[in-house]
Amino acid sequence: MNLPSRARNGLNGVARELLRQPTVEKPRGQWVNDVVAWCHQHDIDLATRINSKALRFDTALFAQINDVLDSARIAPLGRSLSGLTSSAQAKEGVEEDKANRKSPRARRVLVSFPPQPIAGLAIEPRAIRDVDVQTLKLSAFSAMIQVENLDSFYGFTPDIPALSGYINPLVVYRGDSHYGGGFSLLAEAWHKTHRPHIYAGDFDVKGVTLALDSNATHLLLPDIEWLTQNATPLHVPAEQFSYQRRLRKHLAALSPAHPLRDYLTLVLEKQRGLKQQWFDGEMVCLGLS
Repeated sequence: MNLPSRARNGLNGVARELLRQPTVEKPRGQWVNDVVAWCHQHDIDLATRINSKALRFDTALFAQINDVLDSARIAPLGRSLSGLTSSAQAKEGVEEDKANRKSPRARRVLVSFPPQPIAGLAIEPRAIRDVDVQTLKLSAFSAMIQVENLDSFYGFTPDIPALSGYINPLVVYRGDSHYGGGFSLLAEAWHKTHRPHIYAGDFDVKGVTLALDSNATHLLLPDIEWLTQNATPLHVPAEQFSYQRRLRKHLAALSPAHPLRDYLTLVLEKQRGLKQQWFDGEMVCLGLS
């Protein structure tokens, strides 16, 4: 029987209390009963420490528990596995706390780079890499381009006139249940650089709201003439109506001559939108504020 994670968490709390007092008594709740069962299984005599209502802990009992954990190559008490990756947990011992482990992709993002020849692999238009956010040297990039949809990300290239003013832009997938956490870390770090953050995503109220939420400074969209002709009322999902209030406030705060006004009017007042995958025509880079 492994020491359950709730029992380990309870014991870690007791360990902190024992730094201030010689003994700690805990009522026979679920985690304490787990400890009792574990001690009996490993022939740890609780003797006078236990009764029907409580278990009394002291440093001698903790030493016996840690001896058993050490012989089983399990991390000693006081060393939490919570928040560690499986690899990091493995270095602490053979026990794994899956419920509280750090996701393997917690700091990972999908990034698109110029072609990078690799022996045995055909050269593709862009090289897609899964990287740790902390390995990115942000000072090497003049702008960050956040791509909303995964299929658009795989086919995206920054080699267009609208982005010609940016040298070596960092092209990143916005993320999902797998990569969303890593992108949030990257967006936060990028915001501190005060360099352009360009959002390339759907033309709808949710897409623009996602851009605002991620502190984007610009939107990458087709020019307004093309979009006016091609945006459709068929792409105005009812579940996105809740996002409209925030965009209306943003529209009201824009200057009368701001070019984004026409775009927001099209999506809010004329109730038209378009998926990123259907974009065509000349693309423009618009300031969000």
